[in-house]
Amino acid sequence: MNEQTSGVAAIVLAAGASRRFGASKQLWPWGTGTMLTAVVDTALASTARPVVVVLGHRAADCQVALGDRFVTVVINSAWEEGQSTSVRAGLSALPDDVSAALFLLADQPAIRVDTVEAVIRCYQVTRAPVVWPEVDGRRGNPVLFDRSLFGELQALRGDVGGRPVLEAHRARAARVAVTDRAILLDIDTPADIAGNTTPVTPEA
Repeated sequence: MNEQTSGVAAIVLAAGASRRFGASKQLWPWGTGTMLTAVVDTALASTARPVVVVLGHRAADCQVALGDRFVTVVINSAWEEGQSTSVRAGLSALPDDVSAALFLLADQPAIRVDTVEAVIRCYQVTRAPVVWPEVDGRRGNPVLFDRSLFGELQALRGDVGGRPVLEAHRARAARVAVTDRAILLDIDTPADIAGNTTPVTPEA
């Protein structure tokens, strides 16, 4: 575990029911664990602190999967109302001294630690209100939001994530060019995994 902190928190959104997938993506096998634990372990290997995990559907099973990992678990009882409820739940768990929040999705288990760190470093240098990684000019996840935008994120409603806020501040956003194509991988069905449950080995 990386004990160095960056002033940036990580929020793992893992509350959905994975209806298109047909099973709980959070608990789907990946590497030696599950998609959820892979994403959480990547967050813990970074300098982001605290690491907040927002659970909803099958929350008890997800907590068992997380074991004794050093994370803050938030149960979103309103998860069926859409992703915005998880965004708000995650933000509400952050301490006052956090300067920004980096949002990771539980169905993107192959994102590398060096990608997460590149986004954090870019924020520390630029203090841009929004920072995201890009591959060949295509935006991916995770996306970081400065504390100045937390109010706008808290105002979101329905089944939306941070995209409306991102779009509103696109002109002032910072982009980070990476080689990690996993930032574009959106696992919606088992076929998206293509039979490969081995995560990309983090480079950092």
